[in-house]
Amino acid sequence: MSQVKPTILVTGGAGYIGSHAVLALQQEGYRVIVLDNLEYGHREFVEDILQVDLVVGDIGDRATLDQLFANHEIAAVVHFAAYIAVGESVTDPAQYYRNNVSGTVTLLEAMVAAGVKKLVFPSTCAIYGMPKQVPMTEDHPKQPMSPYATTKWMVEQILADFDRAYDLRSVVFRFFNAAGANPEGLIGEDHQPETHLIPLVLLTALGKRESISIWGTDYPTPDGTCLRDYIHVSDLATAHILGLEYLLQGGKSEAFNLGNGNGFSVRQVIETARLVTGREINVVECDRRSGDPSVLVGSSDKAQKILGWSPQYTDLSKIIGDAWQWHQRRHQ
Repeated sequence: MSQVKPTILVTGGAGYIGSHAVLALQQEGYRVIVLDNLEYGHREFVEDILQVDLVVGDIGDRATLDQLFANHEIAAVVHFAAYIAVGESVTDPAQYYRNNVSGTVTLLEAMVAAGVKKLVFPSTCAIYGMPKQVPMTEDHPKQPMSPYATTKWMVEQILADFDRAYDLRSVVFRFFNAAGANPEGLIGEDHQPETHLIPLVLLTALGKRESISIWGTDYPTPDGTCLRDYIHVSDLATAHILGLEYLLQGGKSEAFNLGNGNGFSVRQVIETARLVTGREINVVECDRRSGDPSVLVGSSDKAQKILGWSPQYTDLSKIIGDAWQWHQRRHQ
């Protein structure tokens, strides 16, 4: 008889990566409760497609959190609830510090009060700033260049303090560029507004946008455009299962990079999208944006060694193909 797996709370579970983690948890036999304020999340992902319990509420609302922990025997939290738009964080940092930092502290305090001492936290490779070496490893200097990145780095330091003071163990994942969609086409990426390259390219292919902009064509890369490490969202979801199980088995707090370990240029993404979609994609070449590094590629050797994780969907055409299947279904 199979062992009954515990209940996991997923904050932000109606969002892009969060919903894929919820699906992966379900497939592994965990019971999942989603807490999401639905500011950016999609109710239909949780209630109609994944059919898991949804609590509409905010991580900054201590009363809601206390009630959740009192009503359910929660073994661990996977914490996706965060604002993620770099540009917006520059123009309106207050809401980023309020939600990403203050809201997370409220969540952590509620966890400690309820005796829930295990957390999986999605951070970002943006905490490293401009790369000093490529591929970037977890000990790379931390020099965040936006309020968004700073909030993630602050939470990482808060988690280290909560481990020392309250024995709250955490696994931190520093993503590179999340991309793609569930291979069966159930869920995918749908941000409002959209800022990520692959969905913007595909929306252009669908005729929802007139063109895609290339910001800088004179970088010291093979084709002059920026190189980025794209990681399939289903591979990210799998990593969160492995990180959770590592904690449930008594693992100590650790931080891990999650990336493919190789980079694809902006031009490669656009050309691959043309091949996958069979459509013309209009391009507008623009000047560089300030603060964009020429190459961002991460080493995931630590995650492979400690968690046994390695990406399964490393081919760019597969990543874009799954996203294309989703976008066609979502937007046509």
